[in-house]
Amino acid sequence: MTRPDPKPRPVAPQQNAATAARAGDIAAARLKERIYATITLAAVVVTLAEAEESDHTEAALTVAVTALGVWLATLVADEQAHRAVTGRGASRAEIRTGLHVSSPLLLSAVGPLALIGMSALGAMDLGTALLTSAGVEVASLFLWGWRTGLRMGNGPLSALTSGLLDTAIGVGVVGVKLLAGH
Repeated sequence: MTRPDPKPRPVAPQQNAATAARAGDIAAARLKERIYATITLAAVVVTLAEAEESDHTEAALTVAVTALGVWLATLVADEQAHRAVTGRGASRAEIRTGLHVSSPLLLSAVGPLALIGMSALGAMDLGTALLTSAGVEVASLFLWGWRTGLRMGNGPLSALTSGLLDTAIGVGVVGVKLLAGH
């Protein structure tokens, strides 16, 4: 019978650094996916709010299918890129990592779907729910930019600038979507 080693084995500093760097890369990739989906869904809900005729079912399906479609497209693109670069398909561990990294794409639909649901229950008009969803999505861009600015250590003015720039990008994408008439 073997006994577990009572003392944890030391890990080489290089291994700790590599693990931390990988965790940082994964966190950055997850945030990137979430921001991408947030901008996409903000544009979609504004477009739905501008539509002359839209009902709760159509709005909910549009938001859900958009999030699912973007997520699936990301998975396909990741696999194709992986095959092109490595010459092989992704391993199970790489697939799990890809699913973990891309899952925030789906989370971006939760807020809009919740507000559409509240509207269906009579808490607010559908147009109001959709515009509120867009506002929440754009506000989240500001908060991510603000937090990024603070983490960079350049002070509150830098954080405010970062938040405003991210907000402007989100509003710009929504504006382009509205101007294009989609």
